[in-house]
Amino acid sequence: MALTGPQKTVAQTTGVVLLMGGLAWASVPFYDWFCRVTGFGGVTGVSDVAPDEVLDQTVTVRFDGSLNNQMPWEFTPAQREMEVRIGETGLAFYEAHNPTDQPVAGQASYNVTPYQAGAFFQKIECFCFEEQVLMPGETIQMPVSFYVDPEMVDDRDGKYIHTITLSYTFYEIDLPEGYAALETEPTTDLN
Repeated sequence: MALTGPQKTVAQTTGVVLLMGGLAWASVPFYDWFCRVTGFGGVTGVSDVAPDEVLDQTVTVRFDGSLNNQMPWEFTPAQREMEVRIGETGLAFYEAHNPTDQPVAGQASYNVTPYQAGAFFQKIECFCFEEQVLMPGETIQMPVSFYVDPEMVDDRDGKYIHTITLSYTFYEIDLPEGYAALETEPTTDLN
């Protein structure tokens, strides 16, 4: 059975809509994978250990912290910048405080600038790898261990990078199951 003109147009339009929907659905994980592999958009790499090679050349790493407008925490880097040798493991801390009377869970997103540095900035350990839960009034120091890959000095664009800014933004997320029971209920006065 052959499709008539209007039926053929409807079938083609439906096909295009389904194809576009599929591409849109696949674009987010593909883009995330692409950024992690290439460092595009300031996405950093993850490594288990620092390289064996440490160069005499240094780079300044600046630290920035911000909060999503819905996040009730206070969040700041413990130091604003440090100078590290390329290939050397650096250790920095960020401080978070929950001034509310409720437990609050958060997850940090991150990037580095300039974006070209993302391919060379490697995290060994980071508070951003896990969700964080702060109890009412709790303050914690959260570490990030990192290095700048020595391959940066031989890269066409990387060799001109002398300062890298590591930025985190904390977002509020739902409390994990075990913490939900700790949320305080409003009290009623029976007197």
